[in-house]
Amino acid sequence: MKLRLLVCVFSCRVDAGGRLRSGEAITGWNIVKQLNRFHEVWALTSAENRAAIEAALKEDPLPNVEFHYVDLPVWLRPAELFQGGIQTYAYLWQVRAYFAARWLHHRVQFNIFHHVTYSNDWMASFIGALLPVPYVRGPGGGAHRIPKPFLQEYPLRSRLLEGMRVMGQWLLRRDPFFILGQQRAKALLLVNREALQAIPRKWQHKAQLFPMNGVSSGDFLAPETEEVPSGRFRVLSAGRLIRIKGFDLAIRAFKTFVERSTVTEPLGEAELVIIGDGPERCRLEALVRQLGLENHVRFQRWMSRGDLLRAMSSCDVFLFPSLRDGGGAVVVEAMAVGKPVICLDLAGPGMHVTSECGIKVSPQSVEQAVREIGAALDHLYRDRDLCHRMGAAARERAQRVYHWDRLGDRLQEIYLKILCVPP
Repeated sequence: MKLRLLVCVFSCRVDAGGRLRSGEAITGWNIVKQLNRFHEVWALTSAENRAAIEAALKEDPLPNVEFHYVDLPVWLRPAELFQGGIQTYAYLWQVRAYFAARWLHHRVQFNIFHHVTYSNDWMASFIGALLPVPYVRGPGGGAHRIPKPFLQEYPLRSRLLEGMRVMGQWLLRRDPFFILGQQRAKALLLVNREALQAIPRKWQHKAQLFPMNGVSSGDFLAPETEEVPSGRFRVLSAGRLIRIKGFDLAIRAFKTFVERSTVTEPLGEAELVIIGDGPERCRLEALVRQLGLENHVRFQRWMSRGDLLRAMSSCDVFLFPSLRDGGGAVVVEAMAVGKPVICLDLAGPGMHVTSECGIKVSPQSVEQAVREIGAALDHLYRDRDLCHRMGAAARERAQRVYHWDRLGDRLQEIYLKILCVPP
């Protein structure tokens, strides 16, 4: 049964570039691409995405999708430079998108409306609240927090901003339009267990976990086959160099790993490679010098997604100690190329990684997390068979759970169940 779907994808593009850069943009594009397999789709998106979408459509046409571009006045754009500005802009954008949706619905008569991006679990969807169409929301999240023992190490300004984030979410979850939308929703798709636990009991029956990160067939690179010296151990970490990504934890844990390993036996060629750009670069480089790790830690600038996948393919372990990451796309990508993952048992990464395909550390304190991450590195360094088994299990899980086609099939099942149509 081919449905007529209205999809709201404020952020939607084949890469994470542009003014609205984020992993959600890739999620938006891939979900629209999956819906194109089954249904007729009308997609509302920001006019900022137009050039990227039209370029992508020349390479990869979506014959069942009709994009409609909605924009706000140019004078509102400087608001995005401030903390929370992009979320404010997205909130206001949705008001205008509602009027576009109402006009389209009068012409098309949609079977389902799906709000894909930004579908944070605290932001209202005016279309979902007001358009008289069965409503699906997500995948989204937002309830995850930086653990308090880690937040205490942050400078005062960062702690205040985190407090403002929490308070802002508390207020917006009491927005009448948010509440009306949540009541009307037929399905709430949530990206991690923290978001699932934060859903009020009265809405729990329509909530389910659904990842915002996926991989395509071309992402499953063959495992690295280069001749690797027996003593080599390459740990890779990647992401934007900002405080919440926890790269300082990675460096400090690598120091404990180096010290622990050299006590028992000579350490071979072990290195930590950090790929990314951001405001924390200078502080992290200073930390490397302070800990005497200049011969073991190196930084590389951010690279294209294809180059990053190849870099992942040549490492032994992927380390991602992020303290607040609703999704964590790089974790799923590392799994797709067959690498075991070490991460904190938080939010998206904590959902992606199982005990079969990696090691999760429960973050109780900074010292404890550093110590246990270092021990996990040492364990995989000494047991290469376990390292390879975990990598194989990670690849299998990525294919089974996170392939975009599997996620597209799940959405099809959700839609048909909502409309009481047999599969």
